[in-house]
Amino acid sequence: MPRPTLPRLALLTLLTCLPLRAHEVAAEMAQAAGTFLVALDDGQRKLATYPLTDAERENWNFVPLARQGVPFKRLTADQQALGLALLRTGLSHTGQAKAQAIIALELVLKELEKDTKGRRDPTLYYLTFFGEPAPAATWGWRFEGHHLSFNFTVVGGRHVFFAPSFIGSNPAEVRAGPRRGERPLAAEEDQGLALVNALDADQRREAIFAQEALKEIVTTNRKRVDPLAPAGLPAARMNPAQREQLLALVRLYLDRWRPELAAEKFAEISAAGLDRITFAWAGGLDRRKATYYRIQGPTFLIEFDNFQNQANHVHTAFREFKGDFGHDVLAEHLARDHARK
Repeated sequence: MPRPTLPRLALLTLLTCLPLRAHEVAAEMAQAAGTFLVALDDGQRKLATYPLTDAERENWNFVPLARQGVPFKRLTADQQALGLALLRTGLSHTGQAKAQAIIALELVLKELEKDTKGRRDPTLYYLTFFGEPAPAATWGWRFEGHHLSFNFTVVGGRHVFFAPSFIGSNPAEVRAGPRRGERPLAAEEDQGLALVNALDADQRREAIFAQEALKEIVTTNRKRVDPLAPAGLPAARMNPAQREQLLALVRLYLDRWRPELAAEKFAEISAAGLDRITFAWAGGLDRRKATYYRIQGPTFLIEFDNFQNQANHVHTAFREFKGDFGHDVLAEHLARDHARK
């Protein structure tokens, strides 16, 4: 029996309406960004702003290093509140909770590593702006620090892109002290393990491409990514329950962002073909061992890796083959603007 699909008219209606909702998000972002930038002094604003086409826009990372932008360390409490208000325009409640948990882990690392040089600091997260935020403008912004990188691109005040995006967790599980048991990315790990363990022997042979986990996500902080090989087991060869587990895992990653943005992205993923989404695995089949998985569709890539620190250090990323930094749509937009001039 063929799987039920969204009626064509309903799908077209959904795809038509979603950009209107994304347009509302873009307007909120522009307003929140403008409010934040006005609250900065001249020196702070100079640190925070770059031209839209500056190479710095794609110079993203997720390790603890000094970044370009204005760090929360140099902001007043009121300015920090405005910066977090801007972050809330892009993230869901779930995404905000994950981000706050990751930032709070800097204090755990500070104690574990006996850091006296200020390397582990929950105020070393930076906001950086590219272009001028305005209701109908094309611009971008970044919130970034250790284990967090959120890159938003707004095109024409209507389209909002949120890749590349990275969330990591070190430790993946706090194993001692008053915060013992905290696992900020527990769902990403547990649902991945549940899916690989739900596969039968033949499916596992197609999905598992290495007995040892990869030491890092393959795409790291590349500016552009292409589909990875091997792709793994396609959803078309999963039973209905397994397929739903896979789609639930995709939604879990999308649910980091505002519901309007997540719904728009899932509609794009659906239009490209849900049965073409693949699942590939490397490493152990339980939490005692290092694990890696990737989920790929025609338009996107998700990576999960838990290898470092004796399998207690997680990296996750969401990438788009054409949508990272809104690349293709932004290039067309800039070309049209240049042609008008």
